[in-house]
Amino acid sequence: MKNKMPKGFFWGNSTSSMQTEGGWNEGGKGQSVYDVDTAGRTAKNWQITIDNFHGYRHDFDLMKEMNMNMYRFQISWSRVVPDGDGDFNEQGIAFYSEMIDELLSRGIEPMICLYHFDMPLVLAEKYNGFLSRAVEEAFVRFGKEMMRRFSSRVKYWIVFNEHNLYFAEGFEHYSGVLKKELTVNDCYTVFHHTMLAHCELADFLHEISDAKIGGMLATTEVYPASTSPKDSLYLRKFDEFYNRNLCDVYAFGHYSDEVLTFIRNHKIEMDFQKGDELILERGISDFISFSYYRSVLLDATTLTDEDVPNFYLSKAMKLNPLLSHNQWGWSIDPEGFRRILNRIYHEFGLPVFPIENGIGQDESWDGEHEIEDDVRINYHKEHIEAMKNAMFLDGVDIIGYLGWGLIDIPASGGNIDKRYGAVYVEPETLKRVPKKSFHWFKKVFGSNGDEF
Repeated sequence: MKNKMPKGFFWGNSTSSMQTEGGWNEGGKGQSVYDVDTAGRTAKNWQITIDNFHGYRHDFDLMKEMNMNMYRFQISWSRVVPDGDGDFNEQGIAFYSEMIDELLSRGIEPMICLYHFDMPLVLAEKYNGFLSRAVEEAFVRFGKEMMRRFSSRVKYWIVFNEHNLYFAEGFEHYSGVLKKELTVNDCYTVFHHTMLAHCELADFLHEISDAKIGGMLATTEVYPASTSPKDSLYLRKFDEFYNRNLCDVYAFGHYSDEVLTFIRNHKIEMDFQKGDELILERGISDFISFSYYRSVLLDATTLTDEDVPNFYLSKAMKLNPLLSHNQWGWSIDPEGFRRILNRIYHEFGLPVFPIENGIGQDESWDGEHEIEDDVRINYHKEHIEAMKNAMFLDGVDIIGYLGWGLIDIPASGGNIDKRYGAVYVEPETLKRVPKKSFHWFKKVFGSNGDEF
């Protein structure tokens, strides 16, 4: 007998505010670090993007037509608190309230993300973002107010998009840090401040509502590059620092013993104050969510005991020659997706929720014919099949499956040539044009994943 997907399974789309909204100087919005980061962009800049500030209802209609039943979007901190820590902007709050109502009227469950890299510019310039505990406190104030306003209508929340990136080398700007060169102490301080914020908000949401909240990882399945024991040892350490350390907090309310030992041995200062351990203990999540796009190899021949484990991949990453890759070197590995689903669920015991998955492709529209994006269709088909195997063969509890940017948006680097969507967005006119994959998703989502 064919396994049937559970009733109430979520199928949908994820985006960020800075990649969709535009309207950068409208509705009382303050500036974020992205509003001024426009130099050299090949796409519509961050001040326009795909202009959802004015046209989100049309995109919601497309989502409904595609049979989505969940949309994960972000509340822009600087739209509702223009300077990050002052008066709340009721126009901005009304914008998101209307979005929520429009989604619900179409039968689409909203999921809110509170932070996706776009720090209010005032806080970035004054404090260096989450390096400062004052910014952590301002963010918690903002997050609590959004939960007070919306938790009666929004039942799924995440705090930080791809939280472990704030702990990785080269991504410090995602946490609003404008300082050019960060120390290891700085990186661990940013991580600790953001983890405190996550736990404070998780605890608060549970106090005031029946809504659910999850932590979120940026996952890449990593395999040892060889049979060398050193590859396997360093890969295990990387996973402990980059992934498991966060999941220990999400599921158990404390940091990894191995990470804490490393911090003590290296005399790392991370602004851990009295009472912080209680905040972590109270901030248990309801699920663990993650993004997944690809897998890579780790070659430990370039690493030494002096390297920081959560930075290993920036020095030791290699591509897997056994897999096919897109033009940006991102592999197609659905079995890696299944492995991550299994590892997170069976090690930490919380339901898992893949809320970003997809493949970037360089596409253009000739103005007449439908874009035949068979690579995208095959990518999602293989990953959904891998997810089903994790559910029905491996016993993994999975809440839903959200693609990334299923209506084309600029990539995180600002370029529009790396497209993930089932709906093409024409760069100049912003016209929406369904691709071949649009009709495939419509069938899959409409059948609750039973028809491919």
